[in-house]
Amino acid sequence: MTRTIARPIALAAFLFLGGCASMAPTYTKPAPPVAGNWPAGPSYKAEQPAQKPLAEIPWQEFFVEPQLQKLITLALDNNRDLKVAVLNMDRYRALYQIKRADLLPTVTGDGAVSVRKTADDLAQNGNGGVGHSYNVSVGISSYELDLFGRIRSLKDQALEQYLATEQARRSVQITLVSQVANAYLTLGSDLERLQLAKDTLANQQESYRLSKSRFEAGVSSALDLQQAQTSVDSARVDIARYTTLVAQDLNALTLVVGSDVPQDLMPKSLTEALTAVKDVAPGLPSDVLLSRPDILQAEYNLKGANANIGAARAAFFPRIALTTSVGFGSDQLSGLFKGGNLAWSFAPSISVPIFEGGRNKANLEVAKVDRDIAVAQYEKAIQIAFREVADALAQRGTIDEQVAAQQSLTGATAETFRLSQARYQTGIDSYLNVLDAQRSLYVAQQNLITTRLARLNNMVTLYKVLGGGSK
Repeated sequence: MTRTIARPIALAAFLFLGGCASMAPTYTKPAPPVAGNWPAGPSYKAEQPAQKPLAEIPWQEFFVEPQLQKLITLALDNNRDLKVAVLNMDRYRALYQIKRADLLPTVTGDGAVSVRKTADDLAQNGNGGVGHSYNVSVGISSYELDLFGRIRSLKDQALEQYLATEQARRSVQITLVSQVANAYLTLGSDLERLQLAKDTLANQQESYRLSKSRFEAGVSSALDLQQAQTSVDSARVDIARYTTLVAQDLNALTLVVGSDVPQDLMPKSLTEALTAVKDVAPGLPSDVLLSRPDILQAEYNLKGANANIGAARAAFFPRIALTTSVGFGSDQLSGLFKGGNLAWSFAPSISVPIFEGGRNKANLEVAKVDRDIAVAQYEKAIQIAFREVADALAQRGTIDEQVAAQQSLTGATAETFRLSQARYQTGIDSYLNVLDAQRSLYVAQQNLITTRLARLNNMVTLYKVLGGGSK
């Protein structure tokens, strides 16, 4: 009897060990469809070689301002988009574990007690009675022997999907870190614009008071007085506008952070945040683009589609399932485990596709097309990443010159405004020249804030598009 039991067990082990093949095509990474170097030209400046990939620089090293660091930490703990990304990753991890479990047989233990009353007329000896039966067994139920790699291919696909969601979480974190930084800097710039508008209003109110005194003394005309009034009203309009923008900026920052922003973490002005981030070198496309999480996500999706072809090919071949059990049965509980009451069963089954209306062929074609789509999506992700970095580098190449020129322009217009005021007070020029100079100075000061914000945002964007912020 021992030899009889050993034969099906050995057969099952042989078939199980044979199920190691995979019919998926060999994966080959597509070549990046972009140039090997970043664009060059008047908009770009010569870049120094990167010390290490930006993806390896933690955001704590890039965003050096303590207030901004605390806000980013708060966002990583509370932002709902990031929480959803983490939950999606957990979900696909569980799905992968389910597919991996399909490679192993499911062993179950069963026990049963049966009590039945037999009628006298149905009993063989004409005397009915109460009968008992006891059974315990351990067995494998409908385990598919993966001879052609169908289950293994599905497991591989589930693994690639899980790895893709992990990269999706990194992408969400990178975007979140940059959103917090941009919202923080935008709030600082609008607070500075609001303060500039308030200072301008105070100066214009003083100029209006002087103009009114000169008008009442007959020194200046009613036109000068009305022009002074227009400057006061323009400043009041800007105060109301920037007050609204500050409130909206705070709402945006609160949303990305995921909770109320503590007062001590709010920026005071953009000028105080000019050193909030540090400059970095981009490196070469082949070194940085292929490590971006969105590109890695696209590659994992491609690998998953490649594995699915193996499952579709395996559907053309037979499926072999195995059902086994071994246990004891008796009509007396005390005799359940006696040697003569051993019972076992071994029931392999095979299913061969004969006619399925072309379904398997169509499924294979779908799998191949899905793989080709994934290749195109992978290549497009690389092209988009290259364009994003190139755009950021194009602005980076000229933004410092823009800031320097705007600072010089602001200084020149400030001096022009001072001289025009002096000439007006001595009666050489009309108040119209003072008004024009004041407006030019105000616009120059606002534009200086704008260019400084653009420079900081460019640094944040470059860090983001080069894959920084996931650590």
